[in-house]
Amino acid sequence: MCGRVAQYRSMADYVEVMDSPQQVLPGFDAIPLGRYNIAPTTSVGIFRSDDVGLHIDRIRWGWAPFWAKGKRPDPINARVETVTTGKFFKQLWPNGRVIVAVDGWYEWVKDESDPKRKQPYFIVAKDNKPLLLAGLAEVHPGLETDERDGFVIITADSDQGMVDIHDRRPVVLSPEHAREWVDPETTPQRAAEIARECCRPTEEFTWYQVNKDVGNVRNQGPHLIEPKYQE
Repeated sequence: MCGRVAQYRSMADYVEVMDSPQQVLPGFDAIPLGRYNIAPTTSVGIFRSDDVGLHIDRIRWGWAPFWAKGKRPDPINARVETVTTGKFFKQLWPNGRVIVAVDGWYEWVKDESDPKRKQPYFIVAKDNKPLLLAGLAEVHPGLETDERDGFVIITADSDQGMVDIHDRRPVVLSPEHAREWVDPETTPQRAAEIARECCRPTEEFTWYQVNKDVGNVRNQGPHLIEPKYQE
């Protein structure tokens, strides 16, 4: 999975698709976020759950344990094959489970005729509903931003046709599995099973070429997700 997602609908839309029985904290509204080109290191809205309710937090995309800070850029993804057993994300697993609600994500494919050029694709659900991505996060409650806070998106091997776009993809969960994923009562064993086995199948997605303007992180707007005219 490449590091670019879109989160242009409102938090109310994402709350609706989560369909959680918990009270949602803090308040949210129906104002579209309008973020069509979200890059790593920027803040992103996520869901996390505890015995008080379902929280909406806005934290930085990217995380590393304190002992790895400064050695390289903070990872933005975590491989499902190793995230539950590896040392790097031990601090986040299993209690840091979160959901990252997005409208789609971008991947870049090399041009066979010119390897130096890449064509961006936008990947969305065929039913055009928001996507619920499994993630892990460190979140310190409070009004002030904590420099330790951050999150990563869990990725798995692509399958079927999606492998032509990229060999990795985010672990996208159904609303039912997303609620179970963030539920603090879910056991680590069950959470690992959800991450490994409950990713929505490739046939539920569609992807298409978009304009290369998305390659510049400063560009925003709905034109970025419009299908590219192909001659």
